[in-house]
Amino acid sequence: MNQTEIFKVKPSGRQLQWQKLEFYGFIHFGINTMLGMEWGEGHEDISVFNPSKLDAGEWVSVLKRAGMKAVILTCKHHDGFCLWPSRYTVHTVARTPWRDGKGDLVNDLSEACREQGMLFGVYLSPWDRTEQTYGEGRAYDDFYVHQLTELLTNYGKIGCVWLDGANGEGPSGKKQYYDWDRYYETIRRLQPECVISVCGPDIRWVGNEAGHTRQEEWSVVPKRLQDAEKIAEKSQQADDGGFSRSLNSMDEDLGSRAAMAAYEGEDWVWYPAEVNTSIRPGWFYHEEEDGQVRSGGELYDIYLNAVGGNATFLLNIPPNKEGEIVETDRKALADLGNRIARLEDVSLMQQATVTASSSADTAARLADIEDGICWKPAEADREPWVEIAFPKAVDMNSVILQEQIMEGQRVEGFELWCEVQGEWIKVAAGTIIGYKKIIRLSGTRADRLKIVFKEFRGFPTLARINIVNTAS
Repeated sequence: MNQTEIFKVKPSGRQLQWQKLEFYGFIHFGINTMLGMEWGEGHEDISVFNPSKLDAGEWVSVLKRAGMKAVILTCKHHDGFCLWPSRYTVHTVARTPWRDGKGDLVNDLSEACREQGMLFGVYLSPWDRTEQTYGEGRAYDDFYVHQLTELLTNYGKIGCVWLDGANGEGPSGKKQYYDWDRYYETIRRLQPECVISVCGPDIRWVGNEAGHTRQEEWSVVPKRLQDAEKIAEKSQQADDGGFSRSLNSMDEDLGSRAAMAAYEGEDWVWYPAEVNTSIRPGWFYHEEEDGQVRSGGELYDIYLNAVGGNATFLLNIPPNKEGEIVETDRKALADLGNRIARLEDVSLMQQATVTASSSADTAARLADIEDGICWKPAEADREPWVEIAFPKAVDMNSVILQEQIMEGQRVEGFELWCEVQGEWIKVAAGTIIGYKKIIRLSGTRADRLKIVFKEFRGFPTLARINIVNTAS
């Protein structure tokens, strides 16, 4: 695909709806929690699982107040312990003291999400260190698809299946090679609106688990990247020419014109990034980490860089052995939620007038909170701009821009200019916008602000503008 056509690549309906969530939670919980482990070895004594204070509704409330719009549960981690009473193994909550063996955490959390207007997603580890058929090829794939089917048919709408590529040897010493296509077919058939993340075709891993983001996060990337996380040992690839140009999720440049030139001839796909990290050093709860919880301020910085950098943000919140989200985590999440809310609550756009170099009627609607707006300049407008005028000078510290991504990702370079007492001053410059770009300004007071588009593919678009002063 050449550079003049790449902006024609667009998100699917399921990808668009998931990106609009922006921020959502991961809950790692299970036998690892009870034993203070990160990766269980399988066959653990599951009688230790008896969280006495677990309230799934409270989990959802805490995450919702933090600004999250969905929750993904580790229904089964690598140790093989199932948080629902699966018919296909005895290694489940049904064989524990919790609620006298009648508990079903997947049901509890999915119901709590529905009651509170949150989407529910599932993590089902392909690696199972307890299951005897692991490593036996088709026999294990049958087992895995049976469990996947249980999760996708018994718990209502599922918004996401989050898959990773962790892999090991089974009891026979054989390695299991996952039948990804069969897994995808099962998900698409049973939950057509569900996204498949990381080891899947819909949402990709940003490339690290520390919350770091790229300066340019392109949603349109080489199709080959969809297979990157399926390869358990990338270092074992033979250099036979087929992999002479390495491509993985950690590459810094995945979609610029330079990347397009390097991967000329590739198929390109819409494959947006997800930034995933934990509020603590570990993914499961460890009491000794109570003093190492990220602050609300640190989490907010990650949020601004991730959601404000054309990615989604998946934050892990691990409950403790009793099934509670502890107070330190709650305080940080409450602080984060308050900060996120101010991005909408203190908008300066209500009294502003929006004009543009062309297509002014559409530009005037960019301050509205509604779907479907698409400002784009007239075909002859080769130096497009959009201007926001305020009734009187205002203080601002954040400018939020959104492209209309149903027209593709097009903007490659832009500048922000402010008029201060009759003089225009450039206050910021950037490259990509994508679904959302949050530009942070320092102590800026202006009568007018202008967005000037310097580089773009075909033509630039905007779906929304918001200007805020969260310090007020």
